[in-house]
Amino acid sequence: MKILILNAGSSTQKSCLYQIDGTLPERPPEPLWEGTIDWGRSDGAQLSAKAGDRRYKIALETESRSRALSGLLDTLTRGETAILTDLAEIDIVGHRVVHGGTEYSQPTRITPEVKAAIAKLIPLAPSHNPAHLEGIEAIEQALGNIPQLAVFDTAFHSQIPLAAATYPIPYDWLDKGIRRYGFHGISHEYCARRAAQMLNRPLESLKLITCHLGNGASLAAVADGKSINTTMGFTPLEGLMMGTRCGSIDPAIGIYLMREEKLSVDGLDRLLNRESGLKGILGTSGDMRDVLAEMEKGSDRARLAFEMYIHRLKMGIGAMVASLGGLDALVFAAGVGEGSAAVREATCQGLEFLGITLNGEKNRYDPIDADIAPVDAKVRVLVVHTQEDWAIAEACYRYVHQ
Repeated sequence: MKILILNAGSSTQKSCLYQIDGTLPERPPEPLWEGTIDWGRSDGAQLSAKAGDRRYKIALETESRSRALSGLLDTLTRGETAILTDLAEIDIVGHRVVHGGTEYSQPTRITPEVKAAIAKLIPLAPSHNPAHLEGIEAIEQALGNIPQLAVFDTAFHSQIPLAAATYPIPYDWLDKGIRRYGFHGISHEYCARRAAQMLNRPLESLKLITCHLGNGASLAAVADGKSINTTMGFTPLEGLMMGTRCGSIDPAIGIYLMREEKLSVDGLDRLLNRESGLKGILGTSGDMRDVLAEMEKGSDRARLAFEMYIHRLKMGIGAMVASLGGLDALVFAAGVGEGSAAVREATCQGLEFLGITLNGEKNRYDPIDADIAPVDAKVRVLVVHTQEDWAIAEACYRYVHQ
């Protein structure tokens, strides 16, 4: 069977096509095709696709996400990366959906009611849920009534203890859905399972901190195979400093800006979600690659952005350790976590009292699914290539074969 995956992030639209013949393999196979739209590049949006050793890349002239996605799907059947004669060869489409609220904690067939629920939750995930709906509707236009499955990022965190999930505001608001949900759950769950495989230990026996560090970033404390704490909360805005999101700040700042600077609700939303984080400090980009490049040129603002990012990341790790009461492994994943040796090195510096140390040579050479701690280290430090797409494909396979 052929499974198409659409994974819309805050700055990218990643897609891939898997073919699964027979039973599910133990390890993720290579996709037949991969496509990406990168909206976060400082030199302009870009569409790229690859199938085997065949590649296609083009700068996007349109700002329409739906038109760009249609162009991405075209690369499945046309040009150098064509691997299908017709999109109708696809059996099912799986979508990563950031926010499922309390209603959706399992992979769910997409219906008009599910679409309405995703739309209703847009205020809680304004950078993501609209992109998910665009992807769902693009598939409806291209493939009609093909089965589409939503896999929710909030699901893995649905068992967080109430003491961690509840905000210290009047209790009645909890009944209205004002609580910590957590996000990046597909990635955190995959990375926890992969860490257990790499360590050759039962997942239920491990205390793990999984660090999903991309344009959006969050940590999860995983004990007994379950998320017991995480840094994101009611929305993906809470927690760590991110590419364009501020993370946790004094909430009175928003009140002050609205009262004294006459900032509108929409203006405050844009400021905190799209103009803050690394971009807010650097001033030009929220991409860690650009921050590091500007640091090399001697930029004081780039260095400040980097140091702030690491400072807040270490604070988050400390909070997760406290929730776990110990630590077996620290896991780095996603674009920054997998791709930046400088971030991993700076994060681990000063955490030796927790048993966290690095093998500098292993850390420097693009480790993927590797243990980069010294042999005698108390805490293992792993770099895991997070495979959200494969986790969604597995869910699609199980849905079809249930």
